[in-house]
Amino acid sequence: MDLFIKKRIRAIRKGDQNAYADLVDLYKDKIYRLCYRMLGNRHEAEDAAQEAFIRAYVHIDTYNPNMKFSTWLYRIATNLTIDKLRKRKPDVYLDEELNGTDGLTMQAQLPSREASPEEAVESLELQETVQRAIEQLPEKYRSVIVLKYIEDLSLQEISEILGLPVGTVKTRLHRGREALRRQLGHL
Repeated sequence: MDLFIKKRIRAIRKGDQNAYADLVDLYKDKIYRLCYRMLGNRHEAEDAAQEAFIRAYVHIDTYNPNMKFSTWLYRIATNLTIDKLRKRKPDVYLDEELNGTDGLTMQAQLPSREASPEEAVESLELQETVQRAIEQLPEKYRSVIVLKYIEDLSLQEISEILGLPVGTVKTRLHRGREALRRQLGHL
């Protein structure tokens, strides 16, 4: 996989735009998921993911081939979402899914384990509750929680993406978990 990515990057640097389309296809779902988990809004996540890919393309010459491309791309997307969170103004989208609507959220698209309707509703409510709790975390804890538990990245990868020492990542992860425990203690 790394060889494929390095070949694509060399081709991009030579001006082959189709090579970049291959990288976008490879990472688009992961980057969108990261943006969605950070921002909690489908429209903003789509915009952030698209902007992350544009920035990566424009700055491909600054990519260090000694680093994993995915780490570099995650860092761009994470920084973008953090910037968007800082600048966030209350926006209302007319076609945004409403809480409590049946089957219209991202969580409802997860594969079913053939649960009863009651279990499905409870599970959906729990997922929405956890997502809201994650959205309430300060951005420095939210980014670490999302990268660790949603994107399943290692502490070292998170450290590289956020440009923080591993010890700081561990501290923020611990504090983020504690904040979630306090928020979700009633469950």
